[in-house]
Amino acid sequence: MNIFDILRDYLLVQVDKYNLNMDMISIVSKSLSSKEAIGNTKRKDFPIIIGKEIMLEADFKGAKGQAFTSTPSTFEGSLKDILSLDLYDNPHDRSLFIASLNAVMKYLGKTDRTIHCKNNEPEICAKNFPKFIKREFDNPKVAIIGYQPAIIDNIKDFFETRVLDLNPEFVDTIQYNVKIEDGIRDYEDVISWADLVICTVSTLCNNSIINFLSLNKPVYYYGTTIAGASNILGLKRLCFCSK
Repeated sequence: MNIFDILRDYLLVQVDKYNLNMDMISIVSKSLSSKEAIGNTKRKDFPIIIGKEIMLEADFKGAKGQAFTSTPSTFEGSLKDILSLDLYDNPHDRSLFIASLNAVMKYLGKTDRTIHCKNNEPEICAKNFPKFIKREFDNPKVAIIGYQPAIIDNIKDFFETRVLDLNPEFVDTIQYNVKIEDGIRDYEDVISWADLVICTVSTLCNNSIINFLSLNKPVYYYGTTIAGASNILGLKRLCFCSK
């Protein structure tokens, strides 16, 4: 079964279980500016700051959920509308659904840490990664999926590190003394090399997450986008400073 079938079916069950009238529930999604999303950060090369990613935020009865996407969007509608979106072929619809799923699950108390950290918190978060990795895995070779500068910079100081990304502006460049490799061309080589995978949650929105769900090694997802789905699918998540 497609993972989006699983996520949609889960949300349908919650709607029925908690007697949520789909036609009476309003979800408002908007695209946040980089300042709204992550504030004033020390580093200026986060994908959302340089315009490579956009954050959607859904508000469901005051509970907020977010999702990173490459597609700007403004949406207002009911849960019924959200549940009828095209989750297979439309990345715009997937992002709306994921942000809304996170908001509803936060409202129901079935997930937490749905709001991205801001200002100096991304740096604080990133400093926790090598501590966690050392404690849990000692000295693994680490594959980082997605260009997240603070995480890359902190992990590479302590562990052998390789990075995969899909952005052609980053691929085959050196960032923080680490070569950024092609997420498609170099996928098999990097994954077979690694002992541990630290994966961006943007893979959920672009559906490339299927390449990481069945690996025979530990995979941890970082970020708020996967707040709801990680609980539903039983995925491991690292997100130290989100709210």
